[in-house]
Amino acid sequence: MQLFSPNYKRLITREVKVGNLSIGNGSSIKVQTMTTTDTMDTIATVEQSIRCIEAGAELIRITAPSLKEAQNLQEIKNELRKRGYETPIVADIHFTPNAAELAARIIEKVRVNPGNYIDKKKFEQLEYSDAEYQEEIDRIYERFSPLVKICKEHGTAMRIGTNHGSLSDRIMSRYGDTAHGMVESALEFLRVCRNESFHNIVLSMKSSNPQVMVQAYRLLVDRMQGEFGECYPLHLGVTEAGDGEDGRIKSAIGIGALLEDGIGDTVRVSLTEDPEFEIPVCKDLVSKYNQGIALTERAVHPSSINPSEYKRRISNSVGMIGGKHVPVAFADFMHVEHLTRESLSGVGYNYDAATDKWNLKDTATDFIYTGKRRIPFALPGTLKVVLDFAEWQLVKEEKGYYPLFQYPQLIADVSVLDALESLECTFVAIDTFVTKTNQVVAALQSKKNIVLCLYSSSEHAMACVRDFVFGLEALGYTGPLVLVAESSAKSIDAQLIDFSINAGTLFLDGIGDGVWLMNEPGSLQNLQMKGRTYLPVTDNNQFLNNTSFSILQATRTRISKTEYISCPSCGRTLFDLQETTSRIRSVTNHLKGVKIAIMGCIVNGPGEMADADYGYVGSGPGKITLYKSKEVVKKGLSSDIAVQELIQLIKDNGDWTEPVN
Repeated sequence: MQLFSPNYKRLITREVKVGNLSIGNGSSIKVQTMTTTDTMDTIATVEQSIRCIEAGAELIRITAPSLKEAQNLQEIKNELRKRGYETPIVADIHFTPNAAELAARIIEKVRVNPGNYIDKKKFEQLEYSDAEYQEEIDRIYERFSPLVKICKEHGTAMRIGTNHGSLSDRIMSRYGDTAHGMVESALEFLRVCRNESFHNIVLSMKSSNPQVMVQAYRLLVDRMQGEFGECYPLHLGVTEAGDGEDGRIKSAIGIGALLEDGIGDTVRVSLTEDPEFEIPVCKDLVSKYNQGIALTERAVHPSSINPSEYKRRISNSVGMIGGKHVPVAFADFMHVEHLTRESLSGVGYNYDAATDKWNLKDTATDFIYTGKRRIPFALPGTLKVVLDFAEWQLVKEEKGYYPLFQYPQLIADVSVLDALESLECTFVAIDTFVTKTNQVVAALQSKKNIVLCLYSSSEHAMACVRDFVFGLEALGYTGPLVLVAESSAKSIDAQLIDFSINAGTLFLDGIGDGVWLMNEPGSLQNLQMKGRTYLPVTDNNQFLNNTSFSILQATRTRISKTEYISCPSCGRTLFDLQETTSRIRSVTNHLKGVKIAIMGCIVNGPGEMADADYGYVGSGPGKITLYKSKEVVKKGLSSDIAVQELIQLIKDNGDWTEPVN
């Protein structure tokens, strides 16, 4: 398929039937979730499923870790049907082929994880000869084909769900911990299905790292088209995304990047919250694509970007922007009428009147845009102000102030920039939907202090900005670029999704030297997201600033806080995941750059926390195992002391700092 096109088009995939539900082949993008109750508790599972269905879930996934849970799926299905709910059920299987084979006779779809289903994950054998490798492939066929035949006989759909952290010894030995390994793991199972003439298949490539996840899906599409001449439907998700705004942002960046390219037939947002609260986020994510995006048929600029590898766009430095600098953050104060020192507290600058000093947070913004307003007090030394050009002329002798031009202003007289060449930087805002790249390059190529602020008035804004950047690239333009995204949505979820897609997804492709988010002030006043412990937005600038830094963190382009890789819980979970995540966060959220995984059971660790520095994993009722990376450090700890032991482990490895009050 044509990736990176500004002309939106869905990837054509095979149609898969899950009960009476159609997935793929241009049908609407389906939303789903997974229950968190004990599968043996029939009524609790049914009632939670109903809450999810009534919230809009079109599929319900339930864990079946052993034969007894697989058998109880019949009771759950019967009770749901008795209550009038026909929503298809998906059985989630990891280590137990016999449970999968039983479940496939009962419900509409079964999910298997290639890395857990047959292959070994003991990381004992690091080298496989070609003969040994083929022996393992033959063993997969022998062990997996019975399930394929059962699914074919009973009309049961299957998801081949590869997870980044669940790759086997054999795959790791040949491909390493990579997107290529994820894809090959899935294709081995898909080849078995095709050999048995079974095609009722959905595939997924999940990772807690959105960058890896996006690369794997793109590579999978390319491999399927190359090997089979067709694509199977794709289930999208960022696994272990976490909770609150960070979980929503990380999911929206990964899922949104693929949806923008027309990839994806069903989605699940994996949040460490009750499953019914995942559904509104899913619906917000897919609504634009289900409603249809107006085609604008623009010429597509060629790109040198490899869609399955990350490489940051090469740019020259202008002041602290571009080059090897981390992306900068902008805060929009255009609508703030009365600027005071306290106005800056929401963007990371706290003023201490007693000492006449500023205290900065790790998430202190780099620039503020005030439109036509000069700052009426002395600025912190690290903060810079952007003003409209006409207003800037009144304060141009003052340090820390920089002008902003709207590109059409320059068309009449580009020579105005000549007098500004001594400035550290000059900003130019460009609507990429209506501006030609060759005109921009002709006008600005020789100016060495220009920073372009790119936005789009197109409905398909992200793709439009990206294509504009490819046009600049083709003409040799290497000036730094700030990504500008605006949202007019009326909910926190929807704004987080808008910002994550229109700015965050571009960072995954290596595009962007800064981020600038805008919204309508007051649009989120007194709104609180149902089911999450996140305060209502009473400081709009703080909301935008937090979102900017969360986007940079999720894309691994600027690290400013602790990262939590937290599974969404399921019937396998061995402790209260939401309460535990909150408790661990409360004592570790000052550890900038440290990645902590909080996993409900051994299925989700150590594999699913492949990207984490430390792991806290349920290993039995009331028992916790601690990991350093993938290595077990302490086993069978009582949950009463496990959080303190985690802190000690972090201290022992030199990653602990004391919190600053």
